[in-house]
Amino acid sequence: MSDQQISIEVDGKKLDATAGQMLIEVTDKAGITVPRFCYHKHLSVAANCRMCLVEVENAPKPLPACATPCADGMKVFTRSPVARAAQKGTMEFLLINHPLDCPICDQGGECELQDVAMGYGGDVSRFSEQKRVVRDENLGSLIATDMTRCIHCTRCVRFGAEIAGLREMGATGRGEHMRIGVYIEQAVGSELSGNIIDLCPVGALTSKPYRYTARSWELTQADGIPAHDGVGSNVHWHIRRNQIMRAIPRENQACNQTWLSDRDRFAYQGFNADDRITVPMIRENGKLQETDWDEALEVAANLLKAAPPEKLGALVSPNATTEEAYLAAKLMRGLNSENIDHRLRQVDFRGDANNPSLQWLGQRFEALADNAATLLVGSWLRKEQPMLNHRLRQSFLDGGIVMAINPVAYSFNFDLDVDVVCSPADMVVELAGVAKALGLSTCGVEVDVDESHQTIANTLKEAEQGSIILGNSAMMHPDYSILRRLAASIATAASVVWGTTGFGANDVGATFAGAVPTSGLNASQMLSGGTDTLMVVGAELELDAANAAQAREALADQKVIAVVSHISDVLASSADVILPCGVIAETSGTLVNNQGDVQSFTGVVPPPGESRPAWKILRVLGNLVDVDGFDYLDSHDVRNELLGDQIQLPVSNAMTESVDQSRHLVSGIQRIGDVPMYSIDAVVRRSTALQHTPDSFKGQARIASDLAEQIQLGASGRIRVTQEAATVEIEAIADDSVASQCVWLPIGVAETASLGNGFAAISVEKA
Repeated sequence: MSDQQISIEVDGKKLDATAGQMLIEVTDKAGITVPRFCYHKHLSVAANCRMCLVEVENAPKPLPACATPCADGMKVFTRSPVARAAQKGTMEFLLINHPLDCPICDQGGECELQDVAMGYGGDVSRFSEQKRVVRDENLGSLIATDMTRCIHCTRCVRFGAEIAGLREMGATGRGEHMRIGVYIEQAVGSELSGNIIDLCPVGALTSKPYRYTARSWELTQADGIPAHDGVGSNVHWHIRRNQIMRAIPRENQACNQTWLSDRDRFAYQGFNADDRITVPMIRENGKLQETDWDEALEVAANLLKAAPPEKLGALVSPNATTEEAYLAAKLMRGLNSENIDHRLRQVDFRGDANNPSLQWLGQRFEALADNAATLLVGSWLRKEQPMLNHRLRQSFLDGGIVMAINPVAYSFNFDLDVDVVCSPADMVVELAGVAKALGLSTCGVEVDVDESHQTIANTLKEAEQGSIILGNSAMMHPDYSILRRLAASIATAASVVWGTTGFGANDVGATFAGAVPTSGLNASQMLSGGTDTLMVVGAELELDAANAAQAREALADQKVIAVVSHISDVLASSADVILPCGVIAETSGTLVNNQGDVQSFTGVVPPPGESRPAWKILRVLGNLVDVDGFDYLDSHDVRNELLGDQIQLPVSNAMTESVDQSRHLVSGIQRIGDVPMYSIDAVVRRSTALQHTPDSFKGQARIASDLAEQIQLGASGRIRVTQEAATVEIEAIADDSVASQCVWLPIGVAETASLGNGFAAISVEKA
């Protein structure tokens, strides 16, 4: 398509267009309705439904608007007798085999076929033959199918090939014998699979968790943000009787475009889990007892006031709102304590003195799609940040080069030009090799430059636009400060940018709100005995902290004030006060995504029972302990005090050159302990549908093939893993994709909650 501007006429109206632009794009922009089923602005043109047929002057027959390029002087008629006859004829053929089951179809009331049939369908069917019946496909726990309703628009097929990057669905047969299905009889494995529910114009593909729970006309719609990653995807919450029934994407081209990850779409099930806390609780005679808010708040306030400032600390979830993080920080500092942190899964804090003011991805999400070269370090971006991976895949499709240094040969939905698979300790060595290839300091690491180092260095240096992205495995690494220093040096020398993916939905906002220690204790120090009274906001520490064993011990040994939404066995046995708070859809607040966008939202349903928004709980605690400045009427007052009218924060990755060059992880058998994508927070862990997908943790470790052979495990079996003083036994399979002499054994799951840091030296034997 050229940039030449032309003029066309549609239904007697002059419109501006670009030469070669498809007619349907021009009519959509002008607000002229042309019916369609197969066309979607983010998918390729298929032109197979024929519903968008229009009359074009001097054309021998009606033409599909979605596949007809504009030409200067073209005259188009979308409502002429010829166009209407063509559209009605197409509609009649589409309805020939469609079942008359609208009353029981989940798509009823929001069905594109229903809407178009009202305008273009007939009131009597002329078809007297037997209708076809198509067997349903089992696509897994997220998507329900009724393939007899399918009208062969192929949106789902094109989405898989073009957006999800997995050709899992396709068409077999021709004509009315055509059938849409999966190539292999298995669940759809894409982390973006739920988008085909929105794309399907009929009721062939619907949400399995939502199925038969509500009708569309019973629902009200409200805007929100699901707080599970640093993208800040926008959603519409659909609500019935003060309960979230489903989430669908809300278009925001700067964040999630028109798509939504399955994690953001289906995590809402965790809102209504059986272990939601609905009343305040205090510990009396060693047992938690339900109580009223006045007593619970008084007990919490007394614990806060009784603690020496140097022994008082707060740990805030990286998914907490900016207002919650700000009030928690203000409360601690009002009590003369500097011990506050939200970086629960970080273990290396040596670089804190050199921290950027607001560390971020390093570039806008849209810019990621334009990268000529990208280096991933310790990142399975596809599962950590599905919407960012979608942008990165766009760069690959446009000719960009993607490279990786990872402890596992992760499966991506695009090809890697360089895929360095090494032990966690050697991630530092490999990145230092790239630095040395550019003539830079290696931070004291001894390394010989090999071909992969030189290729990565040359590719980054020759790229007009590029980035280095440190993922979760890098941020959780015991030598993260060295990895970060090397990445920053390489980025500067190669004239590219660098950044991190973050741990949660609000890393940038929590940092800006002051939920990081300036002169106090960090998260690791608080959990290792630095405090004796701990306030926990929104976190499930035994699964959300980097060192699960350390977190369990800290909860057992310290006075604990928990402002949380769900109760766990660990919390039930250790918390002194539990103040039940609302989840993200039940509170107003602000999240700042990993490109610095400030996005505020309101609560759309009330918290269950007597639970309250966390910011209100913190406000009252501030007043009870006599800290000045806690007289807020609503969360907007908190936001205005901290952010004013800012819609973009001044993010920056600039930091000083100095770094402690001593390495904490060097050699031996090593654990690879990243976090499964559906185990990242309390809400996601409680989504039943997500826990039945292929991406959920199934209680199975993956052991490097050479290590499996060394301990005589065979292809699979039980192994005994010892880390420091703790030991677990777990099923394991030999896996060639795992780095040599390593075991993939994640954190954030109950099976490994007795072990320590995710990346550490371990011993392994056959159980």
